[in-house]
Parts: sequence; structure tokens; C-alpha cells
Amino acid sequence: MKELIIDVRPYNKELITAAIEAGVKKIIVDEGKTTEVHKLGKIETIANDGDHIIGKDFIEIELNSKEDEEKIVEQSKESIVVVKTSSWKIIPLENLVSKSDNIYSYVTMDDVGAVLGVLEKGVKGIVLKPKNIEEIIQVSNLLKETGSKIKLTEATVTKVKVLLSGDRACIDTCTLMSSGQGMLIGNSSNFLFLVNSESVESDYCDTRPFRVNAGAIHSYALLPNNKTKYLSELASGDEVLIIDGGGNTKSSIVGRNKIEERPMMLIEAKVNGKVSGVVLQNAETIRLVQPGNKVISVLELAKGDKVIVRVDGVGRHFGKAIKEKLKE
Repeated sequence: MKELIIDVRPYNKELITAAIEAGVKKIIVDEGKTTEVHKLGKIETIANDGDHIIGKDFIEIELNSKEDEEKIVEQSKESIVVVKTSSWKIIPLENLVSKSDNIYSYVTMDDVGAVLGVLEKGVKGIVLKPKNIEEIIQVSNLLKETGSKIKLTEATVTKVKVLLSGDRACIDTCTLMSSGQGMLIGNSSNFLFLVNSESVESDYCDTRPFRVNAGAIHSYALLPNNKTKYLSELASGDEVLIIDGGGNTKSSIVGRNKIEERPMMLIEAKVNGKVSGVVLQNAETIRLVQPGNKVISVLELAKGDKVIVRVDGVGRHFGKAIKEKLKE
């Protein structure tokens, strides 16, 4: 999820309270206001004497020339750099986003959508100087609904094998999902299966559309910002990534990680000669997503069936993507 920073200069208690209620994590305030802000709620300040220091941790740069582009890219290696333009232009911002993953931009309500879509992945974050509380709510909701689109592909199932019992994790989120939405899970961080939420009606139990029965605790789960964690590590308050069969994403929050011993099964699939697998609970209510955003129970899955996966060519070091020779 893109980060939203609210500029509350001059100080405005109502706007700050609205930002806190919208889940904003950082605001820009005048010098001397940090203590007062902290009394209103848990939020980080950006100021000359704030939690993040203007000119050191947070740098505002006017973009008017090619030389400014080079300066912004260099500064973004060490600090949050927020781009300001006298007349907003998309091409210079595209140049910056192509060279750095740490670019923020000042926006108005009119250009939020365009900035988020720059070169498809968009800027890392936006800074809004709101006119009223409604603008904070609108932009916050837009960010929650908007995510970078993930490239998914079809894989062909090559093996379905019943296993002994093992510990599996149910990830209960703070989001209601529909059929075709779930999480990307797998034995390998660079080959992840789209596991559907428990949003499909069943004769055996009630739906739990907030839950993804995500599989064995050793499995990787894809998180926002292209990071991963083991399922065993996910805890209440962590952000996870909700994905549908079209690759559309949005962030959600973990409410609970429910780990229990259950009978398990191994599913393996192939894409362009690459084979990998996922270990899931052996139960009728566990489903994978298929092409066309259809779903199939793991009990019905057979060799030759098509399922939706995400394949990439990077390895992971403590959940961050790295380029290295790696075999899992």
C-alpha cells in the first residue's frame, strides 16, 4: 500500500485527528507541535524538531530541471524525498520512478490517481495538504483500494499427494473477501499459489470471508511492497496482501494467526519447466484460484488442472527480494 503523509501546516487539531482515524502514520506539522500531536494519538511527526527531521530525514525538492531529477534520485537513497512542481508534469515523475523506489510526491485531489499510476507501479507515497476532513478520508480510502497490479500466470498441476498431519496457519484478516480473492502462498518465495479465502458456501461449515486458510507454517506469504514472511511469523497488526485472479491487490491487516495441527497435502505445479509446490490443509474448504477467477477445492484437484500462480526470478533474504543464485 502506498504511504499517505498529511501536511497540517498551520496546525489544525481536527485535520490531525481525522488523519489518525484514517490510519495515517506520518504528518507534517509546525515546529514545537510534536508533543501536542502525540497527545492526540499515536502518529509520527515530520518537523524541524519532529520524529523525522525536515532537511535530514524528510527532504522537499522542487522539480524544474534535469539537474533536479539527478539530485532527487541521489537524495532518495538516504531520505524520504518529496517532489514538488510549480506546474505538475507526469514525464519527469516517470523518469524518477524508473530510477528510484523511494519517491514521494505532493498531490492535489485532481492528480492523485495519475501519480499512483506512474509507470504502473506509481510513487512510493504521496503528500496531501488537505482543505478539509473529507479529502483525507477520500484519499485514504483510495489508497486502501488501490494496489500495484501483480503479474500472475497459469500453472499446470503435476502432483497431488496426501501427507501426514502438520501445523497450518489460518490468517484471519480485517477485510471481507469474495470468491477469487486470497493470498499468494508457497514453499518457494519465487513460486506462489493463489489460495482462495474461505468465502465460498459449503455444506460442512459456515463461510469465513475474512480468512485465508493459508497452509503449512513454513510457507512464504507475499506482503505489500514485494516483501514476504513465513506464515508462522505473521501476527496481529501485520499488513498482508489480498490478491484476486486478475492480479489486483489491496492491503489488509492481520487480526489473528490461528495455528493448529491438521492433515496436510502437497500440491505441485509447473510453469515453463519450473516446478514448485505448496503444502495446504487436506480439507474440502481449501481452494485454489483458477483462470477466469474460478476456484477449485484441493480435494477435486488433479494432475493437468490449471491454477493461478505468481512466478519471479528473485530470491529472498529476510523477506526482501534479492538477485542471487538460489534453489529451494
